[in-house]
Amino acid sequence: MTALSYASGTSNEPLLGITIGDKFDEIVSQYPDNDALIVHHQKVKWSYRELQQQVNDCAKALIASGIKKGDRVGIWSSNRSEWTVLQFATAKAGAILVNINPSYRIHELEYALNQSGCKMLVLADKFKSSNYEKMILELAPEISHAKIGQLHATILPELTTVISMSDNPPKGMLPWSSFMGRAKECLDEILEKRQGELSFDDPINIQYTSGTTGFPKGATLSHHNILNNAYFVARTMQFTDKDRVIIPVPLYHCFGMVLGNLGCLTHGACMIYPCEGFDPLAVLQAVEKEKATALYGVPTMFIAELEHPEFDKFDLSSLHTGIMAGSPCPIEVLKKVHSLMHMKDVQIAYGMTEISPVCTQTRMGTPLEKQISTVGQIHPHLEVKIIDPETGLTVPLGTTGELCARGYSVMLRYWNNEEQTKSTIDSARWIHTEDLATMDEDGYVNIVGRIKDMIIRGGENIYPKEIEEYLFTHPKVSEVKVIGVPDIKYGEAVMAWVKLKEGETSSAEELTEYCKGNIAHFKVPKYFKFTESFPMTVTGKIRKIEMRQISIRELELDAASKIETA
Repeated sequence: MTALSYASGTSNEPLLGITIGDKFDEIVSQYPDNDALIVHHQKVKWSYRELQQQVNDCAKALIASGIKKGDRVGIWSSNRSEWTVLQFATAKAGAILVNINPSYRIHELEYALNQSGCKMLVLADKFKSSNYEKMILELAPEISHAKIGQLHATILPELTTVISMSDNPPKGMLPWSSFMGRAKECLDEILEKRQGELSFDDPINIQYTSGTTGFPKGATLSHHNILNNAYFVARTMQFTDKDRVIIPVPLYHCFGMVLGNLGCLTHGACMIYPCEGFDPLAVLQAVEKEKATALYGVPTMFIAELEHPEFDKFDLSSLHTGIMAGSPCPIEVLKKVHSLMHMKDVQIAYGMTEISPVCTQTRMGTPLEKQISTVGQIHPHLEVKIIDPETGLTVPLGTTGELCARGYSVMLRYWNNEEQTKSTIDSARWIHTEDLATMDEDGYVNIVGRIKDMIIRGGENIYPKEIEEYLFTHPKVSEVKVIGVPDIKYGEAVMAWVKLKEGETSSAEELTEYCKGNIAHFKVPKYFKFTESFPMTVTGKIRKIEMRQISIRELELDAASKIETA
């Protein structure tokens, strides 16, 4: 009988049947004096006992502010201590944390807040070119005249409270310090009662992923989903309470908040944020200063660190492991991470937000050829299979097909989106990734392509339909198709082919300006091509593969297209 592309992850270690809040308290009791959180740009250094005090105060403040179990609380910020405090506090109070991409602009923010029904929004004042306070005021000018907790905004009808991390926010927003001061309005016993009423199957997090329909989908994740995934990712890396992990990836991603924060929490390890947003020099400085043992990042980040002009000045010898994920890794980069960054045990992980996020991972002792050519083997307590997309049958080993996964880490659903949930998770609870993969006789999985029309730019998943629908609102645009083209720095770059209405003229500069401030910066096309027609199949479907081939030739991107990746 032919061996099929199926693997199940066995483990002597049982799943954690516990909520995030209870696991947090358990770890604090074990490692109260361990460094828990270090945030360089805020000069924060808290032990697990000190972090617990912050988290408990925040959870009590949420309850005092009227947040009930199941209420949605949005967080719109770069990497800061407040982000982590709120992450663990919402878990203790039973609220659902809604991660909002720091790059979002007004159009995207409005959708996320309304689609999730956020009751409270916690935001930073600004970051880089984004002024969050200004943007929320533009969406809901009623904030300026509303009493705290009594907002009634026309465009954001569910939102009642806005909290800013700044000391002196605009009128109508509550400063973070004042919000935390509300903890004294809630007795410890009330928090204990609330925490005790929670189930580990309760939804605890909504993360928005771009959608092929043009609208982001809110992957809804439970305590059980993300706590266990974090635990087993860190366990596969052989984490202990002595590990010190540099987390330069954004917290709003599963990579940051699950693999980073929760991965450290489940083992009593230390979370270290070198900067608000990624900065290669700050990362290198943090590794040396904190004697970090692990470093996380997407390939683009590791490339920037390796290529930094001061790279050779830093002692990185404390490093030995870490995770590289988010997009395919150039093989030569992985070799340099091994040799120059001392990360011989760096691991490659694969997954998606909807799987909490990891389902395959390389392990300690994985042969080099497998590290640089696969995304590892199945995770404990999960199953993967590779199927023929047409028949749904599992394909023989070595045959290309669609990767599917099943197990504890599969999301509960897309928030308020039954149709998309049913199209992604089948009746047997297999989630269909739409990624093309192969599996070898040892169970190692290799991602070879994508069924879905998606661009991965530096670890950011971008669905062309979203950008197409936005550009289509431009009065001069008749038709637009968006594709990904090779890019040496980011892996892929966004390109738009645009057909203008008859008699109209435009330019790349005009359309770029139209995008700026309205869609996230990483979604703004790097290239524009104005065309009278699109390559078509005989049945009238646009051939994006041919568009990509033409674009590579015209933009002279041959070198970028030939970079070998794992």
